[in-house]
Amino acid sequence: MNDKKSLNRRYVTIAWGSLFLWLSILMIVPGNQSPTFVLGAGIILLGLNLARLFSRITVSPFSIILGCLACGLGLVAMFRTALNIPPFELPFLPSVLIVIGLYMLIPGPKKQEQHS
Repeated sequence: MNDKKSLNRRYVTIAWGSLFLWLSILMIVPGNQSPTFVLGAGIILLGLNLARLFSRITVSPFSIILGCLACGLGLVAMFRTALNIPPFELPFLPSVLIVIGLYMLIPGPKKQEQHS
């Protein structure tokens, strides 16, 4: 059990390191690299859960959904002009991300363990 927790922590650390590396590489490239970053972040999140799956560690449904959304949005943003999709703005997205971040950071009531 402790080995799986240790392995999971290592996978998460690798995923975070990959995200920071990916972001820094794209910041060096001139121009708007947002679609590429979003697509890459989605691939990293899905890769994290794939590694968990192969190691028989519980996958995170939240990061799977987030990874799929990121991949989809990244692809749409990258191929928007080729697919004749008009530009769109998501003005509420920063607010939603703030709420999600606060929800994850603020500790909620602890779940009571059931004793049988």
